[in-house]
Amino acid sequence: MKVKICGITRPEDADAAIAAGADLLGFVFRSGTPRALEPEASGWIRNVAGVERVGVFLDAPLDEVVRVRDLLALDWVQLHGSEPDSYLEVLGERVIRRVPVGSEIDWDRVTDLADRCLPLFDPGAGDGVPWAWEELEEAPPGIRFGLAGGLTPENVADAVRAVRPYLVDVSSGVEAAPGIKDHGKIRAFIAAARAAESQL
Repeated sequence: MKVKICGITRPEDADAAIAAGADLLGFVFRSGTPRALEPEASGWIRNVAGVERVGVFLDAPLDEVVRVRDLLALDWVQLHGSEPDSYLEVLGERVIRRVPVGSEIDWDRVTDLADRCLPLFDPGAGDGVPWAWEELEEAPPGIRFGLAGGLTPENVADAVRAVRPYLVDVSSGVEAAPGIKDHGKIRAFIAAARAAESQL
């Protein structure tokens, strides 16, 4: 199982997440949010080592996604909006694709996505909205997917045991304030997720 700490805005928070054992770090390139970064002012991301770096986009033009990915040498792209599937043909397999939740899950659609990228079940956009992730217990066997939305150090172990995701993704659940990470919460979240995984 992989652990992604999303909404990183400061090098010191990236360092803390890496030291705690994170596998992926998410950097948001969507203006108007407290976690948004300006690509041209974020060259420090290129020097982040020891994890895979994910650029998070919401309905950005494809050429802008590719430009920022290449500019900052990102390892993954996360599509968090209603981008057409044709983006996947250009971006390749290293894409995390948000799957909205709140209604009946279209497992045929998710299965198709899982052959092309990593589906991420998430009800919101880093705003800590919890949801009934138990719905994912009905997932067809063998499908890799990520889980986000309302995860915290206190509930991530329950989520891991319930649905056995390939990836858990947290942003606001490990923050001291919007865009500012709480390093103690990061350590507690990763420790709880790893402990639950070891019990499976």
